[in-house]
Amino acid sequence: MLLPETLKLHDKRQFDFHYLFFLPWKDQMVDSIQQNGGKVTCFKSNNNIQLMMKVVKVVRYVRKHKIQLIHAHLPWAGIIARVVGKLCGVPVIYSEHNKLERYHRITRLVNLLTLEFLTTLVAVSNDVAESIHKHKPHLKIPVRVIFNGVNTQHFNKVSTGKEIREKLGIPFDAPVIGTIAVFRPQKRLDVWMELAEKILRQFNNAHFIIVGDGPLRMDLIAKRDALGLTNRIHMPGLQTEVRPYLSTFDVFMMSSVFEGLPVALLEAMAMQCAVIATDAGGIKEVIRHELDGMLCSVEDPEQLVGYACTILQNPEQRSKCGDQARKRVIESFSIKSMVNALENLYKGVLGHNAV
Repeated sequence: MLLPETLKLHDKRQFDFHYLFFLPWKDQMVDSIQQNGGKVTCFKSNNNIQLMMKVVKVVRYVRKHKIQLIHAHLPWAGIIARVVGKLCGVPVIYSEHNKLERYHRITRLVNLLTLEFLTTLVAVSNDVAESIHKHKPHLKIPVRVIFNGVNTQHFNKVSTGKEIREKLGIPFDAPVIGTIAVFRPQKRLDVWMELAEKILRQFNNAHFIIVGDGPLRMDLIAKRDALGLTNRIHMPGLQTEVRPYLSTFDVFMMSSVFEGLPVALLEAMAMQCAVIATDAGGIKEVIRHELDGMLCSVEDPEQLVGYACTILQNPEQRSKCGDQARKRVIESFSIKSMVNALENLYKGVLGHNAV
């Protein structure tokens, strides 16, 4: 949801924003972008091969609308953007959200081979920037770290989550541990469920919520049911409005094996959730252990069980942790700072000749 959130704050007197996407089922942000003044077009594709065949159409679009700068996200869309930029003579910026070693080798290779087509490469964390330099040590283009941000006015806890508890049948006094994630292997949601089962041994009235969807949905439902947690792990699916769920969480738990800089984490912190997580990727650049939350090694997610129980046993510590988490985001990871950094980058690339 970063695209519509940043669009809300961008200076639309200086910039016109056009959003192109390729997978028609990834349309959850279209309405929000359009409501905030963005122009959205889908070049329908079902896979990466079809996606790459849209180069000519994208070139036509760029020329027709006199696009002066392309900012791309995600590997294959980024590759298209670089080719289009070369063909149209338009500068291209690409935001890298993951460590390169996490990509399929073909995806990684094609990305590395075309990096020099870019004007600037943006990394969402220092961890991601280090990965880029590791795989491309003689990269000639600049790499800028611009941290993801969150709208702290929008993500501000104003309810108790009562409506979600009623909707899911969770008692008002039951502790709730939750997460928001795409259902992919790197999130280790199967491990997350195993941790939930162990937490329940000590807090037998606890409930758990996993907000999201993805290719592993059916596997995870089967895992939940096999653990006997059908009525304790709630899976409400993909939600465009996550604030009511975050208001319900007493603890936000992440068991990822790798991350860039997860926006869901920042949103949870802004909503004053007590955070426990593995130290994957950019998470450790956000959370300072035992100050803004509690971290454990990626290799030892079992520690999250102890962290969860400690926080649930101590409401004062939980409240203090949540307050500090919000303070951390306001001071260092606000979406306003992110937008300012992006606009300064755009102006620098364009030589201040923005629309």
